[in-house]
Amino acid sequence: MAEQIVQIENVNPSDLYGAKDQHLTIIKNFFPKLKIIARGDFVKVIGEDEEVNYFLDRLNMLVNHLERFGSINPQVIEDVMISNGETAYVQSMNEGDVLVYGRNGLQIKAITVNQKRMVDAIAKKDMIFAIGPAGTGKTYTAVALAVRALKNREVRRIILTRPAVEAGENLGFLPGDLKDKLDPYLQPLYDALRDMIPQAKLASYMEDGTIEIAPLAFMRGRTLDHAFVILDEAQNATRAQLKMFLTRMGRDAKFVITGDVTQIDLPKNTPSGLPQAVDILGDVKGIEFIFLDEKDVVRHKLVTDIVNAYKKFYHDNDDTVETDGRPSPDAVISSEARGN
Repeated sequence: MAEQIVQIENVNPSDLYGAKDQHLTIIKNFFPKLKIIARGDFVKVIGEDEEVNYFLDRLNMLVNHLERFGSINPQVIEDVMISNGETAYVQSMNEGDVLVYGRNGLQIKAITVNQKRMVDAIAKKDMIFAIGPAGTGKTYTAVALAVRALKNREVRRIILTRPAVEAGENLGFLPGDLKDKLDPYLQPLYDALRDMIPQAKLASYMEDGTIEIAPLAFMRGRTLDHAFVILDEAQNATRAQLKMFLTRMGRDAKFVITGDVTQIDLPKNTPSGLPQAVDILGDVKGIEFIFLDEKDVVRHKLVTDIVNAYKKFYHDNDDTVETDGRPSPDAVISSEARGN
């Protein structure tokens, strides 16, 4: 008889055991000759040596699966228990090009043509620009790619940044410390991460710096090595800020820059750096530009209708200038720059 005690690490034990120990019960049913006791993050198993070792091997596989994909279910448990140890992983990785398995088994994948172009491009290029209107999944897809790269150990950390620019409103004094003041600007990034990483694991990543979320101004002077870096809302970066950010790229880094040139919130006389970057960097090898449009909108159908209505307005009125003196969306990035 053998007795072994193992500690569950890198995952939340409750995710492994399941609601009301549902998963644990299934696991125990596969090992009727073993006595299995789970207390917090420790599991004690008692039985014959060979069977104990087999159990520990399968338990380790389940933990690895949970760490990589964010969830397990009864089918995964069964596959792990009766297979050679590889079947469950292969099946999971081939389920419709899933990028990340999020909370509660949420499957996160590219679902439009241009989102899939983002996925293909980041595999070949170290820097991509994803430019398009609201609701096209630019940021969400970028964050999913970053989380996948981290889970696959392709990078050591994720850095997410945005310009801290108010969207046409004066928010006034915000209470709290620096993090409290900046969090409202960075909330969309937090929202995406919470969909993809269990809360306890996300908190751990944030605490040890594996995932960093910071305003664009904090990037100055840094060299970002071995990192997947996303600049979100790049249309609100000035020309100097965007050049500064792009030149932070270090060794073994991936950069994704997302933005919507129709929603520039900079002061009236401050030009956005995003349209200029498209013109200057369009022929640079190693950079790919992906232009999303209304066909990529994945929010409420009304968002597509709103985007189309604004597009039609500018086209029908042949406007090159909006009411606040900015160039219209059709004039911001020329068809030549788009590659059309």
